[in-house]
Amino acid sequence: MNSLLKTKAVVLEKPEEILLREIELMPASENDIIVEIEWSGISTGTEKLLWTGQMPSFPGMGYPLVPGYESVGRVIQADAQQRYTVGQRVFVPGSTCFVDVRGLFGGAASRLIVPAARAVAVAENLGEEVILYALAATAYHVTSGLGNEQPDLIVGHGVLGRLLARIAVLAGKQPVVWEIDPKRREGAVGYEVVDPKTCAAAKYKTIIDVSGDAKLLDTLVSHLAPGGEIVLAGFYDAITFAFAPAFMREARIRIAAQWQPTDLTAVHRLVESGSLSLAGLITHRATPQDADAAYRTAFHNKDCLKMVLDWRSL
Repeated sequence: MNSLLKTKAVVLEKPEEILLREIELMPASENDIIVEIEWSGISTGTEKLLWTGQMPSFPGMGYPLVPGYESVGRVIQADAQQRYTVGQRVFVPGSTCFVDVRGLFGGAASRLIVPAARAVAVAENLGEEVILYALAATAYHVTSGLGNEQPDLIVGHGVLGRLLARIAVLAGKQPVVWEIDPKRREGAVGYEVVDPKTCAAAKYKTIIDVSGDAKLLDTLVSHLAPGGEIVLAGFYDAITFAFAPAFMREARIRIAAQWQPTDLTAVHRLVESGSLSLAGLITHRATPQDADAAYRTAFHNKDCLKMVLDWRSL
């Protein structure tokens, strides 16, 4: 078999069982590029749900699967239209190119085949931080769409919360961020990170929750200004809330969906122009050979903001 049609990939065989193994790739079409991956990120939201087996059913969901949707690498085979050149560095938001293994996200592999239209060419001076493009696009989508407003309050100072805050600051806003973990209150520039207990009487017009804590909604409603909006930007199983307090405030509750290509384009421009910094968000690194330990660290170590797998070691 053509060596380009094989890849080493992180495979989630079943919940909490991760292996690094060689799998077969589907042949590339004339509209595809083949990318040798340099780095891929581990998501502590969707990928944790896949790892625990708690991910709600989606088309394509099942095991075994290749997780990951935050990858960056170099083109080793261009598409027929030559939209990319060999050696060019690109961001890849996952892939479905695997034979006999599901690719619901499909980015955690040494080699990927992806439609050229889905990749984004990035500057040479940008390296591993490009894996953060997906989260940055998510943050941009939450706040920058038609009719959306920048947040007065962000709940959670993980990577997504920090990106939301950085984008808000670029837009001229100085949001407050709630964070219960003292260690995670560090790293703010242009905004304030506080213990929620210090804000007992505060009211906010726009609240964005990225904690993923479904039990928090009643608390957020109690801090909402009349006619305000709560945006649920985490990932939740089931959500309930007391109707009367929300009714009295004429609350609006919005669910932020997946980012769109236009969001990725906007973020790419902000990063390459130097307006949006992705610095200081990657805290841990590992090799694919240590994938099992890396995923457990990403999901359970509170000191880990973002874990990156370095595929260049293979």
